Amino acid sequence: MNGTAGHGDDLVLTPPEPVAPIAPERAATIIPVDEATRAELDRRAAAYVEELVTVDPRSPEFLAKAGEIAALGDGEIRASARSANRMLQRTVASISGRDGGGQERVARGLVELRRTVEDLDPKDIGRVTGRRLLSRLPFGNALRDFVARYQSADANLNKIVMALRSGQDELRRDNAAIQGERTALWETMGRLQEYALLTQALDEALERRIGQVADPAKADALRADVLFPVRQKHQDLLTQLAVCAQGYLALDAVRRNNDELIKGVDRASSTTVSALRIAVTIAAALSNQKKVIDQVQALRGTTEDIIAANADMLASQSTDIQRIAAEPAVGAETLRRSFEQIYRTIDAVDSFKVQATDNMKATVEALGAELGRASAYLERAHERVGGDS
Repeated sequence: MNGTAGHGDDLVLTPPEPVAPIAPERAATIIPVDEATRAELDRRAAAYVEELVTVDPRSPEFLAKAGEIAALGDGEIRASARSANRMLQRTVASISGRDGGGQERVARGLVELRRTVEDLDPKDIGRVTGRRLLSRLPFGNALRDFVARYQSADANLNKIVMALRSGQDELRRDNAAIQGERTALWETMGRLQEYALLTQALDEALERRIGQVADPAKADALRADVLFPVRQKHQDLLTQLAVCAQGYLALDAVRRNNDELIKGVDRASSTTVSALRIAVTIAAALSNQKKVIDQVQALRGTTEDIIAANADMLASQSTDIQRIAAEPAVGAETLRRSFEQIYRTIDAVDSFKVQATDNMKATVEALGAELGRASAYLERAHERVGGDS
């Protein structure tokens, strides 16, 4: 699996092409064999054929010698079959297990991570910035809601990341097991390759030697009882070698897939989560900035109101002061009315005095007359009081 970064540094995981089937005839050249080993195999094949030709085809020794061919590579074939069985069991166990294998757990964790990130994606907030953002979000309610959503989902996000890390560790363990299987399979393939070369050398040596045998019956026995099993075994070995080679390449593809999944988990759990947390930090900062902006705007409005009120008061008082400065201390109209009132008062007093003088004269005269009349009565009353004493 090859990881490439697209536009926006998006994670793109491209799986490798499926492993193509390997034809048996190609399997014979997959594992390199040095020339010394090839020469030794040719020597053993020639010695075997020469020894077999000297034996009577009808004897038990001939049949026993020919039977050795059927057992060539049986142990390696069984070993490769056991390796394939182990791979199958691991695959079945990972699929049928309760938690699934490492790939299943990683895939499930990535799905949960994507769902959580989409729920927390501030795309509606991020479409506008600066004044437009702040004007759309009075008092920062949307930002606070976004931060609150993140805080409530933070524990679940950490749980998802831990699950991804656990799946990542399991993938590493799978890769270690796969590497062990590949090493053992490579060794088995090397031995199968040598047996395939040995049967090929036996085939060529038998072909040459049969052409040199003068006895037709012996030549037929060599073809039927030896050459046929040799070619059959050669075919079986090449087929098994092709199967092993394809399994080896498939294991390598799985290993590389796991490596890329491990990298994908690293990127998802670090870059994605970090980007989300940065978005939350920015949102919180914007929310705090909005609070400060609101307070600054309110304070500026209050200051403007104070300055405007002071200006109005200054203008009004200045007008009053100038008006007062231009006018006398007491208004002319007021003085006129005051003097008129004084004049009226004086006239009223004069009239009162004139009338009072006449009235006082009449009162004095009336009092005098009354006193004159009363004096006679007073004298008589006084005389009566004196006589009684």
